[in-house]
Amino acid sequence: MDTPSHPPKAVEFHHVDKWFGSFQALKGISLSVNPGEIVVICGPSGSGKSTLIRCINGLESIDSGSVHVSGSPELLGLKGKVGMVFQHFHLFPHLTVLENLTLAPIRTLKLSKQEAYKRAMHFLQRVHISEQADKYPIQLSGGQQQRVAIARSLCMKPDIMLFDEPTSALDPEMINEVLDVMVELAHNGMTMLCVTHEMGFAKKVADRVVFMDEGEIIEIAPPETLFRSPKHARTKAFLNQILSH
Repeated sequence: MDTPSHPPKAVEFHHVDKWFGSFQALKGISLSVNPGEIVVICGPSGSGKSTLIRCINGLESIDSGSVHVSGSPELLGLKGKVGMVFQHFHLFPHLTVLENLTLAPIRTLKLSKQEAYKRAMHFLQRVHISEQADKYPIQLSGGQQQRVAIARSLCMKPDIMLFDEPTSALDPEMINEVLDVMVELAHNGMTMLCVTHEMGFAKKVADRVVFMDEGEIIEIAPPETLFRSPKHARTKAFLNQILSH
């Protein structure tokens, strides 16, 4: 009798260690994320959160253990399958919004200019900024630039989206416009790993919250469990500090 085959995990870490010189940034990390799952990663500065998600798309190499994405250990072969949105927008200042969005689909995915334009306009509409297509990044607010950065990632049709503190460089009044776009993505079934201190966002959309400290995963739980009754003193202290602001 055949055993049913299970689809591969979207992301799987097995006992991952990462060093920067004599500093160990990740200590024996094991974590798996299912397709369509929303995972929020939080923790104090320097706890290894950004390093963790940068290992998923090969921006950081690992020193031991393994990282599999969609069942494959070959991260270089996943170009375009993992999208990433950074704290700072990394838009090309000399290109218009539309040119920023069509560049990679034309060069990497070999789309025609017409196909790339159609795809770019679709995702600009999805992040509610299509009217800015012909502007340059400097003409946009920070919140608008970050929404352009999200649309640019979506143009590669990724299976997984990584967000590395996408609202931390924004003025307070611009944060919600970016979070609203992320909430929409979450509701549409995108697999997402988000490094953020926006606990309201975590409560609204996260399936699980991962709390990290000093390179280790201290606690993983659904947001209502973690926020209401954290098991570890370090989690409790961090949440008290974050939620009191």
